[in-house]
Amino acid sequence: MPSRRELIGLTDSEVQEFLAAQRTLIIVSNGVDGYPHPMPMWFSVDDAGLLYCTTFSKSQKVLNWRRDPRASLLVETGEVYSELKAVLIYANTEVIDDFESVCDGLVLISSRGKKLSKEEQVKARESVAENARKRVLLKFAPERYITWDHSKLNGVY
Repeated sequence: MPSRRELIGLTDSEVQEFLAAQRTLIIVSNGVDGYPHPMPMWFSVDDAGLLYCTTFSKSQKVLNWRRDPRASLLVETGEVYSELKAVLIYANTEVIDDFESVCDGLVLISSRGKKLSKEEQVKARESVAENARKRVLLKFAPERYITWDHSKLNGVY
């Protein structure tokens, strides 16, 4: 008989569907003082399962990841216990300073779920260019997932 952990776990395709349907990711870096530094961020996911956020280059989280690339990432939903669903990802972080990559990231994140025409992509890049000069792209490469979906228990705990 499978364990409760096995019963509530998400399959790889369920993880990808869940991440694609969400907008906010809690990203956690390791602070210099030893405390975790959690922050909510909008994000995007590519076809390879890499996650991306952008942030100001002088932010504390960027300083933390330049020092220690380990990250914990959390996406969760549910208003009551029987609806709790989440994906916790342990990942390595790459801080990317390249202007074009930052622009691409900002456009992907802001247009998430929309198919942009070439013209719309050009306009979107122009609109983020000024902001991109002060930002970096955070690229998270997942190493391990911990998942749960309490709805799979059908009310039996």
